[in-house]
Amino acid sequence: MSTVRRYMKFVKPYTWQIAGTIFIGVFKFGIPLLIPLLLQHVVDNILGGNASAEDKTNELFTIMAVMVGIFLILRPPVEYYRQYYAQWVGNRVLFDIRDQLFTHLQKLSLRYYANTRAGEIISRVINDVEQTKNFVITGLMNVWLDILTIIIAIVIMFNMNVQLTFVSIALFPLYGFSVWYFYGRLRKLTRVRSQALAEVQGHLHERVQGMPVIRSFAAEDYEQNLFSKENTNFLQKATDHTSWNAKTFAVVNTITDIAPLLVVAFAGYQVINEDLTVGTMVAFIAYIERLYSPLRRLINSSTTLTQSFASMDRMFELIDVPYEIEDKENAAEARNVKGNIVFQDVSFQYREDEPLILEHVHLNIERGETVALVGMSGGGKSTLVSLIPRFYDVTSGKITLDGMDIRDYQASSLREQIGMVLQDTFLFSGTVKENILIGNPLASDDEVIAAAKAANAHDFIVSLPNGYNTKVGERGVKLSGGQKQRVSIARVFLKNPPILVMDEATSALDLESEHLIQEALEKLSANRTTIIIAHRLSTITHADKIVLIENGRIIEEGPHAELMRKDGAYARLFQIQHLD
Repeated sequence: MSTVRRYMKFVKPYTWQIAGTIFIGVFKFGIPLLIPLLLQHVVDNILGGNASAEDKTNELFTIMAVMVGIFLILRPPVEYYRQYYAQWVGNRVLFDIRDQLFTHLQKLSLRYYANTRAGEIISRVINDVEQTKNFVITGLMNVWLDILTIIIAIVIMFNMNVQLTFVSIALFPLYGFSVWYFYGRLRKLTRVRSQALAEVQGHLHERVQGMPVIRSFAAEDYEQNLFSKENTNFLQKATDHTSWNAKTFAVVNTITDIAPLLVVAFAGYQVINEDLTVGTMVAFIAYIERLYSPLRRLINSSTTLTQSFASMDRMFELIDVPYEIEDKENAAEARNVKGNIVFQDVSFQYREDEPLILEHVHLNIERGETVALVGMSGGGKSTLVSLIPRFYDVTSGKITLDGMDIRDYQASSLREQIGMVLQDTFLFSGTVKENILIGNPLASDDEVIAAAKAANAHDFIVSLPNGYNTKVGERGVKLSGGQKQRVSIARVFLKNPPILVMDEATSALDLESEHLIQEALEKLSANRTTIIIAHRLSTITHADKIVLIENGRIIEEGPHAELMRKDGAYARLFQIQHLD
């Protein structure tokens, strides 16, 4: 399906509004077409007539009064409503597109976000979508109005003088060929330029987020060079685009400038030979301006539309990114989950051309059991827990929840049953309350406060300048690491899920914060199926089952005391940490 046809699906709901805008626009563009006829009448019938000076003056002022009335009374509201409805339709279409894009973005896999810079995604959703607005306003409204203006002008001109009209439109075929030739390549150059701009935006977005790292390593000069390379690449693409665009305007504008000269020469010759009145010549020259002004606007419109088409291509590239995690046709809703989780011969790899991260994993987690995953970094612990909420699907084998393959559940309802407390706590830039409410957007204020108290967060929250309504800044920058972690735990308390996953939830914290968070986590994990990832083995000796993972395989599993008696890999790791 062509890009334009796909885009028209977003436009279709507003067909009547667009038709109404074009109808109003006919009056807006049609009213100035009266002026050349007025000029012809004034020159031939008033100035060149045989009436007295007084009669000529009265007729002239009467006609002028009517025209002034038209331009002062009729044209302003016509212009207002045409502009208003054109912009209204354009904005509504962009609203619908961005709304669908955001829905689409929330369904894309984490693999996509791992491989795509946030700035590039933002560029497509904001810049490219904004550029497509010109297709609605220019392509679906102004272009048709300009074409209609040209047609009306040509019809009037044919009624005035057929030969002169043919001279006026003699260069139209050359004009059409020029537009076809130049704008074909311009669309490609525009798309390349847009991609280069997206790369600059992606690079800049990443560096703004990492500014503390740049400062701490005094890497400003190094980063300046990297940014200059990205910026230079965009400059080159923009220069190529500008050069071709300039050639386009030079050729096409030359054609539209020569055409009126042909008319003036031919009309002047006819007037000299008394085959044409001076009034008709004046009117024709005025109509030439009315004819070629829309043509020049069409040139500008062609450039604008070329940008719009290139932006549409990039927009639909994003829309066409496939979903890796999709619900089956008759997927069940996860309700009344008990929390029995079984990994049955599970293997997983991120890409087909990459090695397996997990190999033939068999693991049984009983309802209400606390299971700790330990081992060296890179062993596959975090990957294993990311399979439970279906952030990724297994490559082979299966994972069951209460005896049912998790792929048979609706993904969203499955995730509602799982609470996650991660090492890298992410808070949004809103208020503390808004961040806690992510756990349950329908919760009352009392429930929010109760969750914060359970997470040992209430005391520090009420000490903030605006309490629960204090804005935490981007990624929670205004809060300490321990405070952010307690807010993240509070939202899990508010969610109250039957399954809890904790990935290094207490690492890199001071002793006081760790104590408060550990206490909150113990309350949180009570009577829930809990999976803990930990490097410090002293924090998980209480677990019902400890699972040692190395290189994607389970090496040992069992309670702490049993594994210590085995004196195997776990016992050696424990002794290395001097915790015996």
